[in-house]
Amino acid sequence: MTSHTPPPTAAAIPAIVPSHCVQEPSAWIARFAHLVRPQGSVLDLACGMGRHTRFLSALDHRLTSVDKAPEATLSVADIAETITADIENNAWPLTGRSFDGVVVTNYLWRPLWALILDSVKPGGVLLYETFAQGNEAYGKPSRPDFLLAPGELLQVCSGWNIVAYEHGLLEQPARVVQRIAAIRPDDAALTSAPLLPA
Repeated sequence: MTSHTPPPTAAAIPAIVPSHCVQEPSAWIARFAHLVRPQGSVLDLACGMGRHTRFLSALDHRLTSVDKAPEATLSVADIAETITADIENNAWPLTGRSFDGVVVTNYLWRPLWALILDSVKPGGVLLYETFAQGNEAYGKPSRPDFLLAPGELLQVCSGWNIVAYEHGLLEQPARVVQRIAAIRPDDAALTSAPLLPA
């Protein structure tokens, strides 16, 4: 079941010191991380250099981080189970496994939708953020294969409890993104998720 405890205060969210090779976590992931069950299992898919693995590990979650680049998985091997795998061209490395939370940012490979959704436990949360149509005006990615269509994440998560959804322009750097926080229904009726204070 998803925790319905209040979100952490700003002081309770671990500080991430930015450096030239480690970025701060996405504001979207930080905002909705409280939806993941306390000390839950989290999959950081296409983890890159581990900004979300580090952030969620500091919140006492158990991390599994997947990326095709060995240097990426090696960078978080001290705090997470790591899997180096080319998930676009080889077998899915997580067959039969599911997680309390699944985090995906700056990554889109549509043939994996069903596998990603199946990786979320009933009552678990999907936090997804990547580039969307309109981004071609600001730079790469610009190919439609790598840009979400308007409402695509809503369609993918149809039947789930949608906590939040956005599609629009972000600044610094300018980019168009689409993002969703969605809870997979369990056997019970869909439940309301806690809102952050205004």
